[in-house]
Amino acid sequence: MTERQKYKVIQCYEDFELREYEPCVIAEIKVSNLGSSESSGAFSVLFNYISKGNDKSQKIAMTSPVINSQQKGKSALQASHISFVMPARSAIENLPSPMDSRVTLREIQSEICVAKSFRGRATKNLSQKIEGVLRTSAGRADIPLTAETRICRFDPPYKPSIFQYNEIVIPVLLGGQ
Repeated sequence: MTERQKYKVIQCYEDFELREYEPCVIAEIKVSNLGSSESSGAFSVLFNYISKGNDKSQKIAMTSPVINSQQKGKSALQASHISFVMPARSAIENLPSPMDSRVTLREIQSEICVAKSFRGRATKNLSQKIEGVLRTSAGRADIPLTAETRICRFDPPYKPSIFQYNEIVIPVLLGGQ
């Protein structure tokens, strides 16, 4: 079974979970439009990195989810990334360097997030709908959220859409962020 990003559930609410994610390393590519062929190409570049497309020709285990993240500013979308989570206990200094300069490795510290799971193909419209529900529910629970939204896909695109499992994950805004 594919390794999943590690977290513990802090509290279950009626329609979402509050989680603490363990620190991790991600390999990511910045993209200008998450719904475009550019994001499909980004997946291929990241897959190449873990399939020996690195300075050590080392194979790195595939994990899940594949994360599409968006950071929204006050007036528009500021940044979007496609990311692979590296296997648990990975450290940047122990990972091979990507051969493709578009791939960057980044450490993410432990973080608190809200998460809502859903089934079906994670289309732009469905993901935005689930994000809206999650942001509203977290607001009712007095949980302040960042402007970042992560669409987390756990299944390959060829799996029938009714069986696909996805999550919307949003980091909690902690004091001073």
